[in-house]
Amino acid sequence: MSLFEPIKPKLKARVGLYSIGLQAYWSQFPGLKERLIEYGRFIEQRMSEWGEVFNFGLVDTEERARQAGEWLNQQNVDIIFCHTATYSTSAAILPVHQICKRPVIVINLQPAARVNYEKATTLEFLAQCGSCPAPEIANAFERSNIPFRYINGLLGRSETPDISVSDENTQDRPEAKRAWREIKEWILSAGVARTLQQSRFGFLGNTYSGMLDMYSDFTMVQAQTGLHVEILEMCDLDKLLKEVTEKEIKQKREETFAMFEISGDSPADPIAKKPTEEQLEWSCKVAAAQERLVREYDLDSLTYYYHGAPGNEYEKLQAGFILGHSLLTARGIPCSGEGDLKTAIAMKICDLFGTGGSYSELVVVDYIDQTVILGHDGPFHIAIAEGRPILRGMGLYHGKQGTGISVEAKVKQGPVTTLNVTQTKDGRLKVIIGEGESTDGPIMQIGNTQTPVRFPLPPDEYLEKWFAEAPTHHCALSIGHNASQFRKAAEIMEIPAVLLT
Repeated sequence: MSLFEPIKPKLKARVGLYSIGLQAYWSQFPGLKERLIEYGRFIEQRMSEWGEVFNFGLVDTEERARQAGEWLNQQNVDIIFCHTATYSTSAAILPVHQICKRPVIVINLQPAARVNYEKATTLEFLAQCGSCPAPEIANAFERSNIPFRYINGLLGRSETPDISVSDENTQDRPEAKRAWREIKEWILSAGVARTLQQSRFGFLGNTYSGMLDMYSDFTMVQAQTGLHVEILEMCDLDKLLKEVTEKEIKQKREETFAMFEISGDSPADPIAKKPTEEQLEWSCKVAAAQERLVREYDLDSLTYYYHGAPGNEYEKLQAGFILGHSLLTARGIPCSGEGDLKTAIAMKICDLFGTGGSYSELVVVDYIDQTVILGHDGPFHIAIAEGRPILRGMGLYHGKQGTGISVEAKVKQGPVTTLNVTQTKDGRLKVIIGEGESTDGPIMQIGNTQTPVRFPLPPDEYLEKWFAEAPTHHCALSIGHNASQFRKAAEIMEIPAVLLT
């Protein structure tokens, strides 16, 4: 088993595709119809790298449009791409989307970077004129209250068909690469939405008392994302803990020593010590139970927090949480502490895009380096760590009861993106996105995750913009600049998104 092998596979988007044309052309220009159908097959093949594609084929009349809409409904597609292969009347397009009301992306992908002006025929013009119907389609959609997006660019083929008199080898052109990057992001975003709609998020315990920003209505969350919240009790985990075998504990120890560096005592903080053998053994046993819990309840993510009477058995159980939840997060089951369900959603979105998504909050500002330190004393996304994360023994968990093991780590240097999922006064979810750079700056040796991030603006200006959006105080920290794809996922789920600039 790979250290980061997902416990549950993510779902691929079900992608609807059709090409458009005008029926009157086929008898006038022999070979044109077949040429356009072949372009559609090429698009289908490329899209199949990222989703499950359902290609209706050519739509060239109002009747075919109605058939396409019904067929796409039957395929239960998540998103529809309308390929403007040549001119078509908008009347032969609109019924598709009046019947199948899924997000629509119109793709205008010209086969050649330049028409061969000296040799071009009317047939050649018609094979290259995908932009011609674009304004008409946009107008029809607007007046019909159908939201839409356009992608313009080049088809990106590596060869020229015999019928063409223009050079259609455009795969290395920036206009083709940009267009296909956009197409990929839309398909992956639709896959994120589909996965969330069929996800089960565990909610173990309760939300940290008094953190008003994190309280959420489970019905509201399901209404806006489709995910199911499974309410779990500590006794559910305790039952599974009693069933853990020595073999499972040994396996967790092997995973732990493969992923982490075991620390010595912190040179600075007296409560951050070398983990004891007892702490390691207990955390590995709890980790085995946590994986059992995920499998028992078929969970895709987990948020948790427990506060009980000092010294009770469940307090001891929750003291061993951080290691196991970090191991789960690394394997596609994001775990957020303090009962923060909205940040669990943010972490899951990041993870589904393959960009990590580590549980974070604002720690301190470094005005010398002009960075903002982001981190937490909870679970960390090990797969996006800079080097090997460190395990430290904690004499106490600040602001919480108990002692145990915690993770000290930082996210990889380079481009990073924060993703907040927050809630507005009208009960709607909102996404807040920020792009920056993770630096090689120092961090505190206190058993917490911490990453210095330099944002585009000076810290005070950037934080002012961030706070003005009323975020939940936790966020998911991902690697790469991901604003473009995060905004697409939010749009597909009809959740407002704000990019901090």
